[in-house]
Amino acid sequence: MLFLKLFRIKVFSPTFYLYAGICSALKLTVPSHTIQGIEGKPLNLAVDYNFNITASEIQIIWLFEGPPTTLKYLLSSVNQSVVPDLEYQQKFTLIPPNASLMINPLHISDEGNYIVKVNVRGNETIAASQKIQVAVDVPVTEPIVHTQPSSGAVEYVGNITLTCTVRKGTRVAYQWMKNGKPIHASPSYTFSSNNDTLLIVPVVKEDIGNYSCLATNPVSVMESEIITPIIYYGPYGLTVNSDKGLKVGEVFTIDVGEDILFDCSADSNPPNTYSWIQRADNATYVIKYGPHLEIPSGKVTQRTIDYMCCAYNNVTGKRDETHFTVIITSVGLEKLAQKGKSLSSLAVITGISLFLMLSMTLLFLWKRYQPYKGRPDLLTWFMHMVLLWTLSSFSTSFLKCGAQNWMQYSSCRLTKAEQSRRMTSWVLPKMHR
Repeated sequence: MLFLKLFRIKVFSPTFYLYAGICSALKLTVPSHTIQGIEGKPLNLAVDYNFNITASEIQIIWLFEGPPTTLKYLLSSVNQSVVPDLEYQQKFTLIPPNASLMINPLHISDEGNYIVKVNVRGNETIAASQKIQVAVDVPVTEPIVHTQPSSGAVEYVGNITLTCTVRKGTRVAYQWMKNGKPIHASPSYTFSSNNDTLLIVPVVKEDIGNYSCLATNPVSVMESEIITPIIYYGPYGLTVNSDKGLKVGEVFTIDVGEDILFDCSADSNPPNTYSWIQRADNATYVIKYGPHLEIPSGKVTQRTIDYMCCAYNNVTGKRDETHFTVIITSVGLEKLAQKGKSLSSLAVITGISLFLMLSMTLLFLWKRYQPYKGRPDLLTWFMHMVLLWTLSSFSTSFLKCGAQNWMQYSSCRLTKAEQSRRMTSWVLPKMHR
């Protein structure tokens, strides 16, 4: 009876022991005062203690404080003898003199504060205690993303709502991702209070991408499968191209007798429907439907024809059109393309000819009005040299290579030694006259 009375004091009056022996030689430590546990898994609450007195008895007591601050006795030991609460004896394990407590398995109801108290009796009784807070969570399952409307939305008209759900998990936090990067709130993106819903208002083409939901809690992280919302847009960037012919702006020039294939394309979802329209005699005619148009120029009587390609998106209700002109010529595209080059060569030859004529005129005037009729001075000799060098190079190269090859005159011009020999043989005799 005395033992039970003393036992009651130890169990239901823990406050006395919490403050006893604070400055004593007993030291009680725990690795962490907050521990995260997973439901259904074992959890070990590690405790270490040491003292510097000779002990006759070591008592270890574990208490549980759960909401709403209800204090429960779990188990205790004196030396090697363990006295558990019969209600929890299969759940909690203590192996003295080790003061650590094993909880197996862990449940949500086990969340709360665990108080450990150690009493050591020797010449005197010393005591110390610690409190450990345990949080218990259920791992999240793979999130599932639902899209509304599932059929998609029209650009600038419709909205899209993405909702993320998990079958299991506690204290779940949600993060939305687009193309692997977090999405932040903006005028287009709005989130629910707990972030499990993403609202896109209104949708635009730039919102197309790979969306996913990241669900996390203190013990797990899971990401949903990729979702790509359907957004209808376009047509944008309508263009007409061809595999043949010479294109300048919106004008295609083709050889007579050559068949040419035109391709009309625009960015759109769903794909556009295309129609080709020909303009003739102040009227327009639909000549074909589809993205391609083939024109057999040999069967066309007109030399200049105006066409138009129209693109229509039957979901967005938008359309676009582009105009172009086809010119059928018998000159030949190669000759047409080289015409500019020929004109450039003729301009070079004309410029050199004018330079020669001007040089000869200046030389004639100088010889006619020079102040000394005797021996030619140094300036006259120099002008003879320049003129002769130019005439010799041009005339010889032109005769040798022809007018066309002379434009590439670096490959057939006279050597410097040959030019010098010719100028000397012509100028020096004249200076001795």
